[in-house]
Order: sequence, then structure tokens, then C-alpha cells
Amino acid sequence: AAAQSKLGHYTDAVKDCERAIAIDSKYSKAYGRMGLALTAMNKFEEAVTSYQKALDLDPENDSYKSNLKIAEQKLREVSSPTGTGLSFDMASLINNPAFISMAASLMQNPQVQQLMSGMMTNAIGGPAAGVGGLTDLSSLIQAGQQFAQQIQQQNPELIEQLRNHIRSRSFSSSTEEHS
Repeated sequence: AAAQSKLGHYTDAVKDCERAIAIDSKYSKAYGRMGLALTAMNKFEEAVTSYQKALDLDPENDSYKSNLKIAEQKLREVSSPTGTGLSFDMASLINNPAFISMAASLMQNPQVQQLMSGMMTNAIGGPAAGVGGLTDLSSLIQAGQQFAQQIQQQNPELIEQLRNHIRSRSFSSSTEEHS
């Protein structure tokens, strides 16, 4: 289960944990690891249940206590009336050193600097011709694509984490809509 989680194969990790629990229902690590995998899949209610069971079996485990609090907090965020269910942890992305490095290198790109300068000029009342606005938009899209390619090349793990996050959010949203 630990290896499956490390590889981002959270469904397989949960299955491994279920097999371990079938063999030994008092194996707290299986519940703890299942909680981690379920949290990664944004199945916070199930994760809370897993962490609670892990704590029942090993009440002094600080890791289970901490992870339970995190899962409960995420469950509250998703369940809150103001929550859209599409929350994204922008703070972790912004605090990611690889992301910061790539953003800094992108900002060194003369095309991006020119684009930003043009957008700022238009935003503060400069010339904003209709066609120029479209050019700025297409340039912004192009800059975003360049940024994504740069991230993919320099830190494929970050891209995979983002994809998994988006997939699991899309899956959990569509599951909730159909239930």
C-alpha cells in the first residue's frame, strides 16, 4: 500500500489496505495508509473513518491524530455551503520551490514581459483596440502553454500531481452529482 501510494496509485493502495485488514483487522498501519490514500483521492469522509479506526487501535500515534485533523478539515471545506467542491490548494502550489523557480524563469522571458506590460497598459486606460485585446488574449494563452510545457519538462512530478488532483476532483464531483 505504501509503495502504491508513493506511485500515485491510490485505488490500488486502498485495495492493498483492505487485503491487509482482511488478514489482520487490528493492523493500524493498514487503516492509516488507507486514510492517506483516501485523502489523496479526496474521499475525506472515508479517510476520517479510516484514521479513527487507526487511532482506536493505536491511540498514541501522533501521525494518525494529525492526519485525522487534516482529513476532518478538508471534509469541512468540501461540505461547507460556501465550498464549491472545486477547491484547489493554491498555497501548496505557490510554496512549491519548483513552481517558484519556473515562474521566475518564465517572467524572465522577454515575450512574457512584453505581454504583461501590454496588459498593464490596457488595464490602466491605455489604448485597448478590439483586435489588440484578442492579440493580448492569444498571447496570454500562448504564454500559459509555454509555462505548462516548461513545468512539464522541469518537474513532471508536479504536473502528475496536478493531473491526479484534477482527475480525482472531477471524479468525486461527478460521483456526487449521480448519487
